[in-house]
Amino acid sequence: MQRQLIAIAAAVLFSLGAHAQNAATETARDTDQQKRIEQGLQSGQLSTREAASLENQEKRVDATEARDMKNGPLTAGEKAQIQREQNHVSADIYKDKHNGVTGNPNSVSSQRMQADVQRNVNQEARINQGIRSGQLTNREAGSLERGQAHVDRSEAHAGANGHVGAGEQARIQRKENRQSARIYDKKHNDKERTP
Repeated sequence: MQRQLIAIAAAVLFSLGAHAQNAATETARDTDQQKRIEQGLQSGQLSTREAASLENQEKRVDATEARDMKNGPLTAGEKAQIQREQNHVSADIYKDKHNGVTGNPNSVSSQRMQADVQRNVNQEARINQGIRSGQLTNREAGSLERGQAHVDRSEAHAGANGHVGAGEQARIQRKENRQSARIYDKKHNDKERTP
């Protein structure tokens, strides 16, 4: 009887770790792709318009993650769908960085977009860290990914014409500030990840 209980406990712990790793892997990839967009803006390989288009695609990935994580652990099918979407964005990042279109990394508009994308990198990294540490449940991470999708949509809209104005950036920053507070609140609400 005692051996069965130990075996069950080990299986539950292994399952919990696998599910956490599952969601953490996806959010880590979000962070990496945001870093690639930021690097492209900083090097001039991406224009503000291209970065905005990529943020629109990131919005779709975040929305899919939000939908799939809200019910708990990702299924194999959900994970495969997210990976397909991330692979598509990854290919488009590469294509846009190597298509000969350049941006001016020193322009005010590019600097604004760079700052916003850097904030995305930080927010996604905080979500990923929360999943890995157990501070965030999958449901909480899904809710936060929905918030990231809203921020991505605002960035995509702001840069769609190739220029991010001061007013547009101020609106994005307000959304980012709200998202940052939500991440903090969810990471410190004493909920623990459950299988």
